[in-house]
Amino acid sequence: MQRRVPTVYELRATCPPGARISDDYAADVAQHLTAALGYQKVTTLQMLNDVSALTNAGSLLSEHDEIVASYDLEVTASHAMGYRALGLSNGICNAALAEFNPDYAVESRVHVINGMGVTLGDSVIGLTALTAIKTRFPHLSFAIYRPAQTPRYVKRLYELAAPLLGSVIDLPVNLDAIPYKELRIDLGNHLFWPKFSSLPMIDFFLDAMGIWPDEVPATDKRNHWLQKLALPRPQAPEGGYVLLCPSASTPVRSIPESFRSEFVEALSQRYRLPVVGFGVIDHMLYTDVTVRAPDTADFLAWIKHAAYLVTPDTAAVHIAAGFDIPTTAFFSTIAPDLRVRDYPRCKPVSLLVPELKGIHASTRASDVDRVERAYRALKIDGDFSGFA
Repeated sequence: MQRRVPTVYELRATCPPGARISDDYAADVAQHLTAALGYQKVTTLQMLNDVSALTNAGSLLSEHDEIVASYDLEVTASHAMGYRALGLSNGICNAALAEFNPDYAVESRVHVINGMGVTLGDSVIGLTALTAIKTRFPHLSFAIYRPAQTPRYVKRLYELAAPLLGSVIDLPVNLDAIPYKELRIDLGNHLFWPKFSSLPMIDFFLDAMGIWPDEVPATDKRNHWLQKLALPRPQAPEGGYVLLCPSASTPVRSIPESFRSEFVEALSQRYRLPVVGFGVIDHMLYTDVTVRAPDTADFLAWIKHAAYLVTPDTAAVHIAAGFDIPTTAFFSTIAPDLRVRDYPRCKPVSLLVPELKGIHASTRASDVDRVERAYRALKIDGDFSGFA
């Protein structure tokens, strides 16, 4: 029987009680589980075992020479044996394997393989990197090859962005279907790239595209391409509203449920506006508008038209930056500079929970308690633009 190892995507989704996912997770999987299952270390020229395939810093190549996303193998519970690393084969660029410096001025079309992740926040920032390149080289178009099993709400973001950048194509595709003479850049499985946990995310994506991040002005790192999207008008209260997005993908990055009603009260008193948000909160001054945002375009629109946003470390903070919405954002496990360094209208609040540094996900009761205590230690200031 083929043996298969769960990876970071699955654990992020399920994260059973007591589980943690840290920056070192990928290395632990590759080292400890490979040893435990008796696999041998392989090179990019050999077939990969299932651990190596699912943690490979790049896309995969099937026995039929199809480019495959490891994410698609994971979420469909497919066996990951029989694949090779796409690597640097046939002139494909991969910054995790070798630095490159493309001359975009002489290119007309760029093929972005397996970019820019399967989460909404990563995708917003990854598309900002492509937009920054296109700003410098307006003649460029991008062909973006994406995991077919990407969540629908993330796919919608790429559909909305496609008219601005080029085309979006589902993987797998045959290697020979991508013109050999055109620039081809692999960004597959970027969670397992060493620089992903050490660089601000926008700098990571620019670097992965062969662009020196310091050459791109901060104004081009603020997701302003979102302002070009045709979005519906939300069914919102007249006269404006404050938006509260309290939930992240894991409890240690979410605003604790026990604290949310206090946020509603403080926001209502400060702004004298209706407070709306996504998720149930027991407060008479709050309205859950989840059912009024059935599509990604609706979600973007609610943020676009908000007078103010309060959120933890979620995609909402990046979307708000794109629309220049004043924001307070809370960070419990990731350094704010890695996410919001270039957002002048965002007030980052770094919670004092050093024990959780680098933890991407956790449902441990002790970890959640630490986060709640950190929130309780905050003193909301007079205008909710920051905390003392």
